[in-house]
Amino acid sequence: MTHLTHCIYASAACEPFDAATLRDMLADSRLRNERNGITGMLLYADGSFFQVIEGPAQAVSELFARIAADPRHEQVTRIIEEPIPRRSFGNWSMGFPTDSEDLSQLPGFNDFFGSAGCLAQLDVGRARKLLAAFGAGRWRQRLSDFAPLAA
Repeated sequence: MTHLTHCIYASAACEPFDAATLRDMLADSRLRNERNGITGMLLYADGSFFQVIEGPAQAVSELFARIAADPRHEQVTRIIEEPIPRRSFGNWSMGFPTDSEDLSQLPGFNDFFGSAGCLAQLDVGRARKLLAAFGAGRWRQRLSDFAPLAA
């Protein structure tokens, strides 16, 4: 039996990401992560990323190491990494505030910040609290000053 873990982190984009860059990044990530048994949720807002990655412990650790070394990110802050009993995100999804029709048509796009978005469908728990905090603006600025959210 494979033991699952999730890693939740936030980072700042070194340069703004436009719709085409986000689309390409999501497509590349989906292919690579599917091969490695990784699922999750990626949010992007105001130049900040917030991501939940879940899967086999070694695959999650290796992915986080690649993300931390990626020159497109800075201030990569691991918020939590812990074992989980089951996946919360069986399909990759990505949420961000956008008026772009191009992005809203992406497979896996979720109007996370809208009232009927993914957040409303999550079980109550630590990941939901962290995602809600990001939606409210936490971890979007000065990640080095971050204080963990109470569980």
